[in-house]
Amino acid sequence: MSWNSRIEWTHHTFNPWWGCCKVNCDCARCYAEHFADTRMQLGIWGPNAARRFFGTKHWLEPLDWNRRAERERENHRVFCASMADVFEDRRDLDRHRARLWDLIELTPSLDWLLLTKRPQNIRRMVPAKWVDRPRHNVWFGTSCGHQKAAEEFIPHLHRMPATVRFLSVEPLLEPVRLDLRGIDWVILGGESNPRARPMNADWARDVRDQCVAVGVPFFFKQWGTLKNNPD
Repeated sequence: MSWNSRIEWTHHTFNPWWGCCKVNCDCARCYAEHFADTRMQLGIWGPNAARRFFGTKHWLEPLDWNRRAERERENHRVFCASMADVFEDRRDLDRHRARLWDLIELTPSLDWLLLTKRPQNIRRMVPAKWVDRPRHNVWFGTSCGHQKAAEEFIPHLHRMPATVRFLSVEPLLEPVRLDLRGIDWVILGGESNPRARPMNADWARDVRDQCVAVGVPFFFKQWGTLKNNPD
């Protein structure tokens, strides 16, 4: 599926900006921070760091993707954002967020997957009209790789009116029990970092079994690193 993205469960990846700051232990070895600050030395991670923004050409790309999807008469998925969190609470991001909401409205043949570790911010940051009338092409998701995150984040997702709600159980750091009521899709994976923490195969199988038991589609993305592979 991944045409313009290396991520298997989406066609495209779009970042309205680059940069973020850590929320919980899931973020300890963030692949995006490693790429941006360690490999590219951009210095865009942390609460006081600047974010990296993009020009007009970048923002026009989804319009091309939308035209292709229209021609094919099939909605295409866009993961937003792999190098940021759309719902990070910073005022310098507000105008870029507003630009993103406008872009989503202009691309009805793209399903926008908005994945966040800050689901408590979704309702007050999206346009009010999206709360009153959920957009068919907006999917809201949250990350929950350990039990505390699952218990804290999933209820916020439940309270947000949405066409599709999904969970990213990545990196899976321990056994987790998920409240799957109102959840439409679960993605699971191990940590992808040179210093990746281990993922037990039994933890992954248990999440899969939870999904199967209630009929929620389950997508296994990756073991993350070779040492996570089961014997």
